[in-house]
Amino acid sequence: MAIKKQYLKSKPQVKVTFEIEKQDAQDAQQIVLLSSHNSWEPIEFKKFKNGKFKASANISTETLDNFQFIYKATAEDGHEFTLLPEDANSYVDNGMCDGGQNAVLQLSQ
Repeated sequence: MAIKKQYLKSKPQVKVTFEIEKQDAQDAQQIVLLSSHNSWEPIEFKKFKNGKFKASANISTETLDNFQFIYKATAEDGHEFTLLPEDANSYVDNGMCDGGQNAVLQLSQ
């Protein structure tokens, strides 16, 4: 899994690109990004022929220093599971009393 940040020169925004390699996707057929930066509205990853998944989002750096997120994956049989990136800046309790965590990404340069 990889997270890339590209700071825009013309706006106070950062373009964040999330990539999940085929082996990390655990045979998922669909993956969505759920994030606090957009009120947890799903952003669907594009699945490529080689099995890699990729999604991007432009995020304001005026209002956010960081945000929480997870990847929610769906297997072919409909089973849903959560993926956490290994390269997040930190992890916090998800507040769901299930022992789960959310990844945290820092936006400051």
